[in-house]
Amino acid sequence: MKREDIKPNIIVRGPIFPEPVEIITVVPMGDAIKLIGKGLTTGKVHEPILDTEQLETLEATPEKEPFDGNPSHFRLGIEALRLGMAYEYDPYFSLSIAQVDPLPHQLEAVYDYFLTLPRIRFLLADDPGAGKTIMAGLLLKEMKIRGLVERTLIVTPANLSFQWQREMLDKFHENFEIIRSDVLRATYGSNPWQEKNQVITSISWVSRIEDAKESLLSSHWDLIIVDEAHKMSAYSRDKKTLMYRLGENLSSMTDHYLLMTATPHKGDPKNFCLFLELLDKDVYGDVASLEEAMRRNHAPFYLRRTKDALVTFPDPNTGVVKKLFTNREVQTVEFQIDDGEYEFYDALTRYVEDQSIKASQDDSPRGRALGFTMAMLHGDLRPVFMRCAAALNGCAINVRRFSKIQKRIGRSR
Repeated sequence: MKREDIKPNIIVRGPIFPEPVEIITVVPMGDAIKLIGKGLTTGKVHEPILDTEQLETLEATPEKEPFDGNPSHFRLGIEALRLGMAYEYDPYFSLSIAQVDPLPHQLEAVYDYFLTLPRIRFLLADDPGAGKTIMAGLLLKEMKIRGLVERTLIVTPANLSFQWQREMLDKFHENFEIIRSDVLRATYGSNPWQEKNQVITSISWVSRIEDAKESLLSSHWDLIIVDEAHKMSAYSRDKKTLMYRLGENLSSMTDHYLLMTATPHKGDPKNFCLFLELLDKDVYGDVASLEEAMRRNHAPFYLRRTKDALVTFPDPNTGVVKKLFTNREVQTVEFQIDDGEYEFYDALTRYVEDQSIKASQDDSPRGRALGFTMAMLHGDLRPVFMRCAAALNGCAINVRRFSKIQKRIGRSR
């Protein structure tokens, strides 16, 4: 731009400014000029002093939008706007862009429970195999489409991190980065938690490593999902575990907080109350009110379905629904063993019992390990039989081999 083209109220762009700037005042300063303007994105005031060469790098936005742009880009923009508003007309829109075939109970959890809450603070406690990962992915997709979520943190046991990363990418086209100790070391001097918008991390690692926890707690997240959340249980108000304290910190860092576990209750109502305080400290402050709410099904923050309650969609022809998990039938098969096998079984049983008695009297780690080993031996003797048989066969082969060698030595003499 030329010097005479710089006027108040025009919008300029260029490498001098990090954002489009509306010029408020132009102040001549000899061969240079001082521009005072307001950023259209941040509202920040910019006051650079520019010479002639720097002015030439600026471009002014025309007063009227020209119609000489790329029509393909215009069409893509209109399509993006349409997709951004699609959820208002199709409440199940995320299903059309996800690679999943959801089941009735998964749709119920996401659309009848999660998304009906203005602020999601929820405990999903379905039995194993219900597809809690799919429910979490559908929730994430729906909230991103609606513009409610930009930054998401998934906290999970270390051995499940890669599984979560793979399923989020394959089924929902969501790319998550796993942050571990090596990532933290490689980004020394910066905070990877703030630089990445979609992160997976290990619950045990973050709770134990102070540097990792400190850098994590300095960031804010729109949605936090915790898998195997029962690991965050506390023994009492005075005896909170490191993972429980991490859960409290995470709760204060986000608006939407989803806890997932198949074992939410350990049989201790007080412990369960403490666990639910991770979601909201003021909802149910005592055991009696919590138990009454659960009995009346007036607990909008909690959902648990057992395997017996999980069914398919009705058959389009017959209208019949089927259970996802069929009943398990256990049958005992009797078999006979010969005298030699029975003697071996009886001797091994006496050995295991003797060693188990010794282990029960020894409360050291070695004693507990021995007791566990004896229980494993007696619980399933098939591999023991196989190993002993293989060892005896090996011994017999070695005896025959040694006998042949002795005969050859005798003949050579």
